[in-house]
Amino acid sequence: MNSSANSFSNDLINNPQSDHPPDVLLPHPHLPQPPPPPPQQHQHQHQQRRPRGFAATAAASTGPASAAKGKREREREKERTKLRERHRRAITSRMLAGLRQYGNFPLPARADMNDVLAALAREAGWTVEADGTTHRQSPPPSQLATFSSRSMDSPASVASLKSYGVKTTLDSQPSAVIRMDESLSPASLDSVVIAEKDPKSVKYGNTSPINSVIECLDAEQLIHDVNSVDRQNVFTGTEFVPVYVKLDGTINNYCQLVDLEGVRQELNHIKSLNADGAVVDCWWGIVEGWNPQRYVWSGYRELFHIIREFKLKLQVVLAFHEYGGNDSGDFSVSLPQWVLEIGKENEDIFFADREGRRNTECLSWGIDKERVLKGRTAIEVYFDFMRSFRTEFDDLFCEGLITAVEIGLGPNGELKYPSFPERLGWRYPGVGEFQCYDKYLQQNLRKAAKMRGHSFWARGPDNAGQYNSRPHETGFFCERGDYDSYYGRFFLHWYAQNLMDHADNVLSLANLAFEEANIIVKVPAVYWWYKTASHAAELTAGYYNPTNQDGYSPVFEVLKRHSVTVKFVCSGLQVLSQEIDEGSADPEGLNWQVLNSAWDRGLAVAGENAPSCYDRDGFMRIVEMAKPRNDPDRHHFLFFVYHQPSSLVQRTMGFSELDCVIKCMHGGILEDLLPC
Repeated sequence: MNSSANSFSNDLINNPQSDHPPDVLLPHPHLPQPPPPPPQQHQHQHQQRRPRGFAATAAASTGPASAAKGKREREREKERTKLRERHRRAITSRMLAGLRQYGNFPLPARADMNDVLAALAREAGWTVEADGTTHRQSPPPSQLATFSSRSMDSPASVASLKSYGVKTTLDSQPSAVIRMDESLSPASLDSVVIAEKDPKSVKYGNTSPINSVIECLDAEQLIHDVNSVDRQNVFTGTEFVPVYVKLDGTINNYCQLVDLEGVRQELNHIKSLNADGAVVDCWWGIVEGWNPQRYVWSGYRELFHIIREFKLKLQVVLAFHEYGGNDSGDFSVSLPQWVLEIGKENEDIFFADREGRRNTECLSWGIDKERVLKGRTAIEVYFDFMRSFRTEFDDLFCEGLITAVEIGLGPNGELKYPSFPERLGWRYPGVGEFQCYDKYLQQNLRKAAKMRGHSFWARGPDNAGQYNSRPHETGFFCERGDYDSYYGRFFLHWYAQNLMDHADNVLSLANLAFEEANIIVKVPAVYWWYKTASHAAELTAGYYNPTNQDGYSPVFEVLKRHSVTVKFVCSGLQVLSQEIDEGSADPEGLNWQVLNSAWDRGLAVAGENAPSCYDRDGFMRIVEMAKPRNDPDRHHFLFFVYHQPSSLVQRTMGFSELDCVIKCMHGGILEDLLPC
């Protein structure tokens, strides 16, 4: 027994890789020993799988330095995985946007690969059943040509193709069948597919029926004819969208109504076109223009009574920004004079760029809770103004004349930073500049960086270029630039969060002031550089929306908490192809993202045209945005605001376009308005 014990001890010492566990006790030489386990059980006892990857690294060394190194490596791998996933999502998003925009694919907002494959198969002429069964359907022998549209039996395919003698050509070759898939637009030439083809016709290329069709069709003329016929009836019987007309320049800087007779004529013409109401800007710089908390509403009271005489509804915009002041000689309004006097002593109440240049379009978000306006914060100033308006016109609220109140939240009343000031030299398609260099926002940035644990991040980016820079000319916005670095993501998140906090603070008091009234927030359309990875212009405007990040969802989550209506500025629809190429612009892609993001969150959405858009084609595109033809949920605008051109000549021309817009939005027939 002693020799057995010694042999067992030597085996443990000399063979540390044995199957015995390290904590086994050596047997006592004078005690009886249990019988050894069976050989098969002994072979499988305490087998361990060899560690791999990070586990192998941790097992190789157990020191604190090695553990910390392994943790850092795991964090790096997680970050790399996130970057790869964001890159993959960005590519998928671009592909889906391209299919929707350029291919007219009716893909749902959250399409998956099955939806894409089904759409591609249908375009190629295949039939895809609901359960995924896919097969090619042969047309009946008697069927020579089939044309169908996605939304209705439009006469476009017959009327436009007959004029080019297509039927005669097709009748001469019964073996050739042209099919248009139901999921494609009838105006799309790319959707023409040869379902069957006579082999004998291959060697007679010049006499092929398909070649004859293509040779006699002029693409632009065909599309024009299809659009003209489609628009005759496509909006007939659709959802009713009220149309409001914006009135500009009716109140002077002393809150007096100007050109009373001209206002009556304009309202009479608007009423004759069956418009539903009017929109009036109530300027902070006019009503509280000279002394704090002394409000003058007399001119607006007179104007509102005239609007009531014409039995029009009224929407009011509480404008906390300046307007005009350019060389065009248009009507202009500044911020209140007493605010400008404070700004002479404390310039930090205004936004500032990296060079320290001040922007007086609106007050900085940094003073929302700073008592620098005669003992009041900016939030308190806004609330006092809203409360004064609600008290002054309580009777008009009670009788239902005022249907909604729009709250100005930034330059031009839009929820954004004043990052594109033309008076400081900005020109399209410049990326703009970050507006966060006033004293108060810099203090906020230092606090955020300290809480993040990186105090040296308390600075704005020093490689973001100037107002008119292009993304590829900067180190911050270029492909794989600093915008997607650890610091870049921190700064952009902080910058966007300040915008959302400003909206949250102001809207909380707006709901308190107006209780159950409908509140509107205007969202801008920053469409240039949308096709780049960084979306540089949106970043400087305060929307953290690069290709790997959804910058509109968090904004709309804030707006949803306050049950507001989102009014989207439908601009950029008339951008020339040269300007689109120059600024990598994608107005339709931006429209798709913004509208669907708002609708997905249950928000009511309205629209307003940019002042530069007042021609027929541009308005037809806006109507198509207001009533998406292929939306299974039948989303549509809650209302539409027609912003008239500024000059008198353009305004006269715009009245005919307004007639067209109103009939389309109301779902009327446009036969008398179609171009010759």
